[in-house]
Amino acid sequence: MSTKLLLVEDNPSTRASLLEILAATPFVVSCATDGLDGLNQAKATSFDVILVDHKMPLMDGLTLLRNLRGMRAYQQTPLILMSTQDVKHIEESGRRAGANLSLAKPIAADRLLELLADLWQTMQIPKQSAAS
Repeated sequence: MSTKLLLVEDNPSTRASLLEILAATPFVVSCATDGLDGLNQAKATSFDVILVDHKMPLMDGLTLLRNLRGMRAYQQTPLILMSTQDVKHIEESGRRAGANLSLAKPIAADRLLELLADLWQTMQIPKQSAAS
């Protein structure tokens, strides 16, 4: 069974850089180009991790996070907010909206890979126990 990650990022060059980093992970990655697209994809498919940009058209990242946390399927899902703003300024509002973690852009590849490796490992433990 694959572990799915949704990347919600409106900037094409940022999305391309993040996809390049995410290619080194075991996650099956899907992309959404704005918050509304992200919400629609999250309703249609179950994701194990969601990376959300802070400032986007149609629906910003904080609104998307609140909507996701309001859905039963995403109450325990790791939600990560990414922002070009100083993390100190958005961390609290991100947490209140439902983010487990806020990361500053540009995202450091090694930091993101380490974080996702830890998440992936944690997600495999329940799957291995269920298979036993």
